[in-house]
Amino acid sequence: MNTPVSETLRTAVSSVLALLAGVLVFFSFPPRTTWFLAPLGVALLVAVITRLGGAQPRLWGGFGYGFLGGVGFFAPLLPWVGMYVGPVPWLALALACAVYMGIFGAGTVLVWRLPLVIAIPAVAAWWTAAEWFRSMFPFGGFPWGRLAFGQPEGPLLPWAAGFGAPGLTFAVALAGVGLAGMAACLRTRAIGGVAVSVLAVVVPFVGAAVLGATAAQEGEPDRTITVAAVQGNVPRLGLDFNAQRRAVLDNHVQRTLEYARAVERGEAPPPDIVVWPENSSDIDPFRDPYATQLITNAARAVGAPILVGAVRNNGDGTFSNTVVVWEPEGGPADKHDKAIIQPFGEYMPMRGVFRLLFPDLVDMAGNFVPGDSDFVVNAAGVRVGVATCYEVAFDRAFTTSVRSGAEFLTVPTNNATFTTVDDTDMTFQQLAMSRVRAVEHGRAVVVAATSGVSAIVTADGQIEQQSGIFTPDVLVSELPLYTDTTLATSLGPWPERVIGTLAIAACAAGIVMHRRREAGSETGVQAARRTPVTLDSSSS
Repeated sequence: MNTPVSETLRTAVSSVLALLAGVLVFFSFPPRTTWFLAPLGVALLVAVITRLGGAQPRLWGGFGYGFLGGVGFFAPLLPWVGMYVGPVPWLALALACAVYMGIFGAGTVLVWRLPLVIAIPAVAAWWTAAEWFRSMFPFGGFPWGRLAFGQPEGPLLPWAAGFGAPGLTFAVALAGVGLAGMAACLRTRAIGGVAVSVLAVVVPFVGAAVLGATAAQEGEPDRTITVAAVQGNVPRLGLDFNAQRRAVLDNHVQRTLEYARAVERGEAPPPDIVVWPENSSDIDPFRDPYATQLITNAARAVGAPILVGAVRNNGDGTFSNTVVVWEPEGGPADKHDKAIIQPFGEYMPMRGVFRLLFPDLVDMAGNFVPGDSDFVVNAAGVRVGVATCYEVAFDRAFTTSVRSGAEFLTVPTNNATFTTVDDTDMTFQQLAMSRVRAVEHGRAVVVAATSGVSAIVTADGQIEQQSGIFTPDVLVSELPLYTDTTLATSLGPWPERVIGTLAIAACAAGIVMHRRREAGSETGVQAARRTPVTLDSSSS
C-alpha cells in the first residue's frame, strides 16, 4: 500500500516527466531536425498518464499531466509571440494551448480502459482530435504547433499527401503511443500486447513508404514557369518595422530593379511572375500615388506582374491585409484579402472586455477585417494559391486554393514582427508548415518574407533555395505547374473529422466499460456479503 509520502513523490516525479515529454516534442520542431523526438515525447507523456500499465489512472490526473506536457511544449515553442509586447500574450497563449493537451490527457485515461488493440489508435486519435479542437476554438483557433508541422525532415512526411496534416499528426502520435504500449506490456509481461504495440510503431512507417512511392509515380507537370521571390529586408525590427515611411517599399523596389538589370545583362532568367512579401508596401498603393508609381515602375522594369503585399485602407476605419497582382500595364488587378486574420494582433476580439484587463496591449492591436477569398489570384495566365503568413497554418487555406485551381502556392509573410537576430524559430516553424503543405497538395511553394527566411520549396517538400535572415535577396526558380490533386486535397477536412469522431466514440466506449466494471465489482462485493460463513466442525 502506498503511503502519502510515496504517492506525493510519485506525483512529483510524474509531473517532471510530463514536462520533459513536452520539451522533447518541442525539440522535434525546426530549426532543429530531430523529428524522432516527437514520437518519443508522445510515448513518455502517454506512459506518465497511463502509469505504464500500473494502477488505474484518474481523469483529473490525466488532464493535469497532459496540461504539464502542453506547458513543456508550448512555452518554449511560442516566446516569439511576446517578443515585442512582453510575456503576458506569450504565456497566456501557451497556457491556453496547454489546456488542449490536458484534454488529450483526460481522453487518454478514458480510452486506455479499452482493449489495447483499440486503445493505442484511439489515444493517437485523441491527440489529433485535441489539435482539431484547438484549430477551431476560440477566436477561430490556433493550429500552430501541430505535431505534423515538426516533421518536414522525417520519414513520415508522405502521410501528408494521403491524409493531410491531420493524417501526419495521427501517424506520428500512433508511433509514439505504440512505444508507450510496448513499455507497458513489457512491464506486465503481456506478450500479445507487445505484438500489438510493435505493429502500431511499424504501421506509420510502412504507410509512409507506400504513400511516398505512390506520390513518386505521379505524372509530369503540365508546364513550367519562372518565378522570382524578392526579400527586400526591413530598416528595423519589431512592430514598428515600417516606421520609416516608404522604407520597406523602397527596399523591395530596389531589389526588383537590381534583378531586372541582371535579366537585361543575361545574368538571370526573365520571370513570368514576381512574388513580394506580406506588407512589402508599407504605404497603401491604392491611395498613395507615389507608391503606385514605384510599384508600376518595378513591374515594367522586370516585365512581369508582381504579387504585392499591402495594407489597404477601406475608408471606414478598417483595413485589409491584401496581396494584389500588379500588372506592368494597368496596375492593380486580381487580389486576395487575407481571410484568416490573427486575433490579438490584426484585430482585437472582445475589445471592450480586454481593454479593462490589458489597455496598453489592446491599443497595439490592429483593426483589420477578413476578406472573402478562395485563396487564389490570377497572374500571367496562372492560378496562384495564396496563404498570407498566419493562413498557412490552417488546412482550409491551401485546400481551398488547390480545389479552386491553384497550380503553385505562395506564402507571402512579414516575420519581421516576430523575429530577431538571436531568435529565428518563428520563421523556421512557418517554413516547416509550407513544406508540409507542399507535400499535402503536390504543389511547389514560394515563401516570400520581408526579412527571411524566404524559400523555394519543391512539391515533395524539399528546399530548393533559401535566403539568409535579414539579408536582401532574390530567389529565382523554374517551377512546375500541376493541375492534378493529391488524395489529401480530395479528402479535405474529412480525415480530421473521421479521426476526431472515432476518438470521441472511443471515449464514450471507455466510459461505458468503466461503469460496467464498477457495477460488476459492486455486484461481486454485495454477493460476497450475502454468502453465509460456515465453520469447520473440527475446529471446535
